[in-house]
Amino acid sequence: MSIKEIAKMSGASVATVSRVLNRPDYTCRDRELQDRIWDAARKLDYIPNHAAQQLKSGRSAQETHRRIDVFLTRFQTLEEDIFFKELYEVLREILLKRQCVLHRLLTLPDMINRSQNISRTHPSDQASDGLIMLGKCPPELLPFLKKQYQNLVGIDRNPTSFDYDEVFCDGSLAAEMAMDYLISLGHRKIAYIGDCSYEARYIGYHQSLMAHKLPLDYSDVYPTSQTRQEGRQMMNVILEKQERPTAVFCANDSTALGVFDALKARRRKGYLPSIISIDNIREAETTAPMLTTINIPKREMAHHAVLLLLDRIAGGHRENVRIEMQGRLIVRESCSYCAQ
Repeated sequence: MSIKEIAKMSGASVATVSRVLNRPDYTCRDRELQDRIWDAARKLDYIPNHAAQQLKSGRSAQETHRRIDVFLTRFQTLEEDIFFKELYEVLREILLKRQCVLHRLLTLPDMINRSQNISRTHPSDQASDGLIMLGKCPPELLPFLKKQYQNLVGIDRNPTSFDYDEVFCDGSLAAEMAMDYLISLGHRKIAYIGDCSYEARYIGYHQSLMAHKLPLDYSDVYPTSQTRQEGRQMMNVILEKQERPTAVFCANDSTALGVFDALKARRRKGYLPSIISIDNIREAETTAPMLTTINIPKREMAHHAVLLLLDRIAGGHRENVRIEMQGRLIVRESCSYCAQ
């Protein structure tokens, strides 16, 4: 895809587009313009002309050209989890800056199908240099992936048992941070909407209650697979109750958006619970009220994951490496002091 087309879409000069896309060390002074350039490049599936760049620099294709697959471990499409969708977009940008090609986006059904048909090969299936996993790899697939990919790295909210290189932001600590903030505002009856099957965020919810000597009321726990639709459904259940929580902790921002949908559609006089969640997706800044959430540093996690993967490809390390990032509370309008 032509750089001229990206320049036309973004409103930038061809020279500026070329510098932004092809020089990893270049930072455009106009951040909004740079974002528009990357957005246009993503929409047009732009891939740099590595051959031309390498001829100019005198480097061989083997030195710079890396084909990287991405595995979405939990959902069938990126639209089902906005956090991983935004993480994927950042990952594409960083890989491009590192002169890598994002070869394939593979979902769980794709990987299951490949593992069951391992003997079948297709002419279009070119070998990849490495795999980046978005989310925790299902244990039953891990042996297959390790045979198919010598170089693996995972990005998730929870660590594994050092099964592969990984960058994570501890979901239990993020949950405790969210809960501690609600409790500091005087809330004592706090609902949880999210995954409850050995999920770190649910564990963090429970641990925070225990740390503050508050009972775990299972009637305030609403198990979901953490989608916007289920967030709306569970908030509708809460709205039908006589005794409602004063605050709701959602395991992710997508769930919180569903909670907002329910509150707007079915208003209850005098009832406006505080809402907090985890992720800090872009839409969290545009909700009404704006969503208080725990920021999971997507750009930094993607950056370190790519560096880890390229270092392993280059033989820089052999033992599995774990990098932990820190979540951060983003206080906005959706939380307030408990009125009761």
